[in-house]
Amino acid sequence: MCGYSKSEHVADAVRTEDSSGGTWDPNTHVREVPTDAFGEINFGGLRQTTTKYARVSTDTSPEMLYQLMTEQWKVPPPNLLISVTGGAKNFYLKTRLKNVFQRGLIKVAQTTGAWIITGGTNTGVMKHVGQAVRDYSLSSSMQGQIVTIGLATWGVIHNKEVLVHSQGCFPAHYPMDVKGRLPCLDNNHTHFLLVDDGTHGRYGVEIDLRSRLEKCISGKTLGNKAVGVTIPVVCVVLDGGAGTLNTIYTAMLNDTPCVLLEGSGRMADVIAHAAGLPVSQVTISLIHRLLKKFLSLEYDNFTDLKIIEWTKKIQDIIRMSHLLTVFRGGGDSHGDVDVAILQALFKASRASSSQVMEGWRRQLELAIVWNRVDIAATEIFTDESQWKSSDLHWAMFSALASNKPQFVSLLLENGVNLREFLQSEDTLCELYKQLPNCFFLRKLAKRVRASCFQRRKVFAVRNRVRSAQSEGIALSHVSEEVRHLLGSFTQPIYPPPTMTYHFNMEDAASLSRSMSSSQAPLRVHLAEAQRDPARDLFLWAVVQKNRELSEISWEQCTDCVSAALAACKILRKMAQEGSDADEAADMRELADHFEMRAIGVFTQCYSGGEERAKKLLVRVSPFWGKTTCLRLALEANCKSFVALSGVQALLTEIWCGELSVDNPVWRVTICMIFFPLIYTWFLIYRPDELIQKQNEKKEDIKTVASVTGSVLRTKAKSPDLTTMKSLNCWSRLACLYSSPQVKFYWNIVSYFAFLFLFAVVLMMDFQTTPSPAEILLYVWLFSVVSEEVRQLFYDPDGFGFHKKARMYIRELWNILDVLSIILFIIGLVFRLTTKLFYAGKIILCIDFVVFCLRLMAIFSISRTLGPKIIIVRRMMMDMFFFMFLLSIWVVAYGVAKQGILIHNDHRLEWIFRGAVYEPYLIIFGNVPTNVDYSEFDLNSCTMNGTDPLKPKCPVLNENQTPAFPEWLTIIMLCVYLLFANILLLNLLIAIFNFTFEEVQDNSDRIWKFQRYELIKEYHSRPAAPPPFIILSHLYIFIRNVVLCRPPVKSQKFRTELPHIEEEELLSWEALMKDRYLLSTQQQQTQTMERCIVDTAQKVSAITDRLEREEEMSSAILMKRLSRLEEQVVQSAKGLQWIMESLKSKGLAGKQEQPLTILSTAKDSSETSESVTGADGFHVKARQLHYPNSKVTRFPVPEEKVPWEVSFSSYMPSYYRSEDNADGSDSEVLENYRNPGGRTGIRGQGSLSHLGPNLHVDLVITRLRDNGRSVLEFLAVEDDQQKMLLLPGGPVESAERLPLALMRTMGKSLYEKLHEKMAEGILVFEGYVDDVRNTDNAWVETTVINLHLDSSEDSEDIVNMVACSRGSLQWQEASCKNGLCSDQSDSLRRVAMLHNRNS
Repeated sequence: MCGYSKSEHVADAVRTEDSSGGTWDPNTHVREVPTDAFGEINFGGLRQTTTKYARVSTDTSPEMLYQLMTEQWKVPPPNLLISVTGGAKNFYLKTRLKNVFQRGLIKVAQTTGAWIITGGTNTGVMKHVGQAVRDYSLSSSMQGQIVTIGLATWGVIHNKEVLVHSQGCFPAHYPMDVKGRLPCLDNNHTHFLLVDDGTHGRYGVEIDLRSRLEKCISGKTLGNKAVGVTIPVVCVVLDGGAGTLNTIYTAMLNDTPCVLLEGSGRMADVIAHAAGLPVSQVTISLIHRLLKKFLSLEYDNFTDLKIIEWTKKIQDIIRMSHLLTVFRGGGDSHGDVDVAILQALFKASRASSSQVMEGWRRQLELAIVWNRVDIAATEIFTDESQWKSSDLHWAMFSALASNKPQFVSLLLENGVNLREFLQSEDTLCELYKQLPNCFFLRKLAKRVRASCFQRRKVFAVRNRVRSAQSEGIALSHVSEEVRHLLGSFTQPIYPPPTMTYHFNMEDAASLSRSMSSSQAPLRVHLAEAQRDPARDLFLWAVVQKNRELSEISWEQCTDCVSAALAACKILRKMAQEGSDADEAADMRELADHFEMRAIGVFTQCYSGGEERAKKLLVRVSPFWGKTTCLRLALEANCKSFVALSGVQALLTEIWCGELSVDNPVWRVTICMIFFPLIYTWFLIYRPDELIQKQNEKKEDIKTVASVTGSVLRTKAKSPDLTTMKSLNCWSRLACLYSSPQVKFYWNIVSYFAFLFLFAVVLMMDFQTTPSPAEILLYVWLFSVVSEEVRQLFYDPDGFGFHKKARMYIRELWNILDVLSIILFIIGLVFRLTTKLFYAGKIILCIDFVVFCLRLMAIFSISRTLGPKIIIVRRMMMDMFFFMFLLSIWVVAYGVAKQGILIHNDHRLEWIFRGAVYEPYLIIFGNVPTNVDYSEFDLNSCTMNGTDPLKPKCPVLNENQTPAFPEWLTIIMLCVYLLFANILLLNLLIAIFNFTFEEVQDNSDRIWKFQRYELIKEYHSRPAAPPPFIILSHLYIFIRNVVLCRPPVKSQKFRTELPHIEEEELLSWEALMKDRYLLSTQQQQTQTMERCIVDTAQKVSAITDRLEREEEMSSAILMKRLSRLEEQVVQSAKGLQWIMESLKSKGLAGKQEQPLTILSTAKDSSETSESVTGADGFHVKARQLHYPNSKVTRFPVPEEKVPWEVSFSSYMPSYYRSEDNADGSDSEVLENYRNPGGRTGIRGQGSLSHLGPNLHVDLVITRLRDNGRSVLEFLAVEDDQQKMLLLPGGPVESAERLPLALMRTMGKSLYEKLHEKMAEGILVFEGYVDDVRNTDNAWVETTVINLHLDSSEDSEDIVNMVACSRGSLQWQEASCKNGLCSDQSDSLRRVAMLHNRNS
């Protein structure tokens, strides 16, 4: 019956049953209707968990359920399916094993993105899984949701009535009544599928649907990138009974690996204890003892037939060792449950793969999808696996596209060559297409669309299909966008694609004109753009602001300092252009990180070699747009990098020119005036200094050699001094006055002279007609203007005029220059006008103030005053904003005071004076006298405001005294003084103090950063100061414009090194980078936080070990005590038998001696010796399920296989295939007995006749010489089973070929092989373990080897095989040959005949 009461049935169902009569049949009395239980479940309680559920039928399509979960419930497809099974009732699990299980299960699910499938109720193993998910969800350190799906039987769920609603429940409030007779749903699961077959109180209804759902999911492709790999399934077993054993057995027959937790109890422990023994030792008596030990409460209900069946299943389970993994919590074999689960999958994958590399590849794909780099390092990249770089390219692409930085690092360590990986531009383009949604991708998409639109517009492409195909991301688009981020002064990092377009000739002229203007800036050095795979990968990682991937790829870069600085520039530019504040903050943080990387490497380089480090700064990098490290640092605003001592040393060296940096300023100043002193040693030049240092070093080496007596040191390589020559007289003079330092000093003198002349003209010689001094001033200013124009157009870095103009205006001193020049021009125009003569002088006087302020730029080069100027500029900004706050009080008090004292004054100048000017003066102590009566003077003001030189008098009384309230004005003045003088002025002082302290630490760094522009300005400046500089400008104009000669390029800021020298410098930089990374790693390991973490890990490891040892010691003690107790009982029985024998006087020989069991191993070994032969027994012939039928064999354990061993319970069923028409009675069957022993089934089976059924296998071999002699065999591809087979088939006589081969090979080849049968070698002949064998019919195989030599007949056979269209294949004879086990053994025997290893 269904188990429901009659009142719970619908009326139609009751009437149908009453009328039909007979017994209840689910196929007849159960009708499917649309589900009325679906929606969401709210479990209530402290944790308001809400889960989705649906009531489904047992016949529901698993494909439909998968679509329900992934499409309707929006559950992400799994990367792994974990099926947890075991005890359905509550059972005790040791605390440590429970923690290990829950921690490992959650870790493997969280790291791999797995689905966990359980029974769904709040009992047994399902409850332990739910507790693990609950603990995970409560952990604040973890994010995301573990998908836990419960497949429970609808008829056994408590309170299921609340889940029923025709329109669905959103949500259904489900009470957790754990005291009910039926189990409740577990509130820690995320999804429920409630399986209903129409019955009530019947357990196990969901098992069939669960197995079909798991099989369906296992057939799905794993993700979108791991093509060809299906979702793996693993079964985890805790506790359990007979049903659990059947589940394990069925799962392993379906090639599903199983993980058993030893110590969880019952059937799991039975299998775990038996798994450590050989199959021959797993006897019926052993299983009896194990069942009695671990299932003691149920042992009395077990029948002998059931135990025999379980013994057979356990033996089969142990025999499939590649699918069985036992997690022993007391040992360290697997470490943790998550590792054991993944290792079980890898072990099964290796065993199921027909090719070695195929197995490794599948495992690597799984490890990448799961993101378990620890498993890949220990299980995949071992000495057994031999990987080529090309074999790992797909894995590298998958790891990069799915953002698995640890896998990228692991693959690089195990042989991936970036140059080979990114050799094709298509690979890099595909990586850019796989970019996550980020700012760079959006910008790149806009550029691609604009480029495609421009291309269609220019070329008028009619074929839209071809146009659509070209609308993809190309490296030219990436190059343009990166050039925009780096700056227009760089060259494209990727050359443009070589494309051929077809268009009409009349459009060629206009087309070339339109393209020439837009592409002109990009033509320079396009052919010289170089590809660096590490640079490409680093750039790809940086633009998506991926810190870990960019760090890994940066470590692979050869030009690492330039790469880090370029990343700073790109990231800060993107942060500046981006609109997302959080994204911009991440970009700036990553930019700061790479700036620190550049600082660390360059500091290491400078300590390792100063000259090389300086050369590294100004070297042109071919990988980063033909720019330099120094230029990148300046453009990226890397103040900390520019402030490094090595960078400043280079700038100081450039500042001094050819003069030594050790020259005091006073010596240089004296030599500027008395230049003959340079021909003495009064002033030191750098070439002379280098020669002197080298000579001193050489003398020191000679001195050491003379003291030590060694001549090896004198032969040490030293720089060639022949290329270093002392400067001649003219060179010394030219180097002195071309030094930027000397130019600067001359310009200081010139500027002071200019200001002096300006002051003289303004104060003493400003006539209506310009005097000679004034005309000289105008010429002087013209030379200054011409120098400013030269600076504006001078562009050695290739910035372009627009960027150069922006850079010029951005500088404060240039703004002052432009302002002073404009004011001077305006003042000059006014001065030359008679009416505006005096106004022009006023403007020129104001302009003089601006010129004096410009004088502060002179002090910016000073180490002492330069940082202070930066502080003053910052304080000026603070004071500017402070004036807004101060103006509120000034205007408020001034307007109120003016309104109280004065009535209707219409003179604007006196209104401003009284409302603004006088309150402002009060702040500085000028207390007004017109706010009280005591100091009022009627003569100091005018009554009607008619006197323009006097203020208007306040309102007067009749007695000519002020009428305003004196007390109010005095109070207002006191309040104003309190806030303005005391509060606001002290606030300004506090702001200045805070600004000073804040900027003081960074002012030196900012000064060093800004120092570069001043040095570069005077490095490019002509030697003559104004006004003589106009002669230099005239010379430059004639040379560059009139004579069209190229400008002379300086090598101080930009140097292109020869190829060999550049390679040496980059190799040295890479060495310094490795040293820096090593020192950084050592510092991190020595930090306090790291020491605390290491100590905590060690303490945890020691604690776990102590707990394991305690458990092991107690288990060993209990085992010894049980053995001792058992031996005492056996001894007592033995003594009793002796006593009874003595009493019976010789009758003891007829009595049965009691069985003495000392240990399991001893009993098992004795049984093994008596039953098992050297070669073992057939296994396939004892499979419980007979192939292509519904017949089940009688279970035959290993020890009961031989006919000689008594097996009274043996009752095999009879089976004969419908294809075999001949009958056979029992007497005939007795004439045929399987030589291999019992099989569990009688009759003919699916074989053609009783007794031996002959079968012939041909092993056709040849030797192929492709540099090494390789033995190959001919295989036939089976389309149905998708596997390889040896040519063969059933025969009546072993002397002829099987007729079935004629259909496979063709008649011609069949006849050729038949002719060579006489030359064949008999390899094997005898009984074969076949799944079709029965007790009365079996297969005997003859294996014949036909080896093809170089004869004509053999060549004909080879040619015929080649024409077989793939049905026949030559395969290399190896251990992984894709054949079944029997044929693989035959191939191994053949290989031994030919002295080969298979």
